[in-house]
Amino acid sequence: MKVYARRFNTYLALAAVLASFCGCQTSKNKQDIGAIYVHLQAPPLGASESVSVLRTTPVMVRVTHDPILTETSLLGARVITAQGGFAIALQFDQQGGLILEQYSGANSGRHFVIYGQWGEKAADGRWLAAPSITQRITDGLLTFTPDCSREEADKLVAGLNAAAKKSQKQKKW
Repeated sequence: MKVYARRFNTYLALAAVLASFCGCQTSKNKQDIGAIYVHLQAPPLGASESVSVLRTTPVMVRVTHDPILTETSLLGARVITAQGGFAIALQFDQQGGLILEQYSGANSGRHFVIYGQWGEKAADGRWLAAPSITQRITDGLLTFTPDCSREEADKLVAGLNAAAKKSQKQKKW
């Protein structure tokens, strides 16, 4: 049996050089980072934590530890014009829509508590809203008025749409 060590080392060196030039594309555009966590307002007793929602007039709300929905169930997001400003609309996929319908139907009078992250730094994320659950949501569309600037909302929506596109592509496999 003949071993061609020199040829093998040449191929290995060539592969290493090509890999160093190609690089990793995991964080190609740092502006397109977005995450959303929709929690349910927790009952007074039980496994929960208190969070502060709203910056100008903070309100303490008890939330469940685990979110009921994240950006992995998202089809898309957009900033919409609303009375007196803007709102964010989140459209969830079929599975996320069913979860939203179940929780909104069973928890009337409570709140969804929403955390958004639009960058890598901790300062680029916070508790954005706590919309009241007034009716069962059957269309998978959750709309809320966030406690953030329009620029922050645009960054969040761009990041959420990038995450939704990536998540939906992975689900097809």
